[in-house]
Amino acid sequence: MQSSIFMEHYPVFDFEIKKTDTTHASVDAVIAALKEKIDANPDIAYIGVFDHFAHTTKLGGAIVDGIKDAKNLLFCFGKAIPNPKVLALRPRSIGVVDMGDHFVISFMEAPQEAVTKAMIAWCQGLENYKA
Repeated sequence: MQSSIFMEHYPVFDFEIKKTDTTHASVDAVIAALKEKIDANPDIAYIGVFDHFAHTTKLGGAIVDGIKDAKNLLFCFGKAIPNPKVLALRPRSIGVVDMGDHFVISFMEAPQEAVTKAMIAWCQGLENYKA
């Protein structure tokens, strides 16, 4: 898992996983595995899946070479609305991109450290660790 500042403003975590290091063979399978984590926690609301690849293709937009599929899993951890600005940070999204031989999974850092740690654990849990 790598942390970086994207476009000079956005704290983003990204994780690359070789297809040979996971049992998940497609973006849909990765999304389904992550959705299981959401469904298992009553404090998290599942919202849906946005097919970013299909949307961009339909618009005739540019897609960098190598991307085979790209979707966002949308959900919300929010248990409180402490002020109106917090809605700018919600809902959460995890992007899953198929690059042919590997997946790139990314999300923006959450304001709550526990939420970010949960998303990191979910993503790292996709990899089949070898003992």
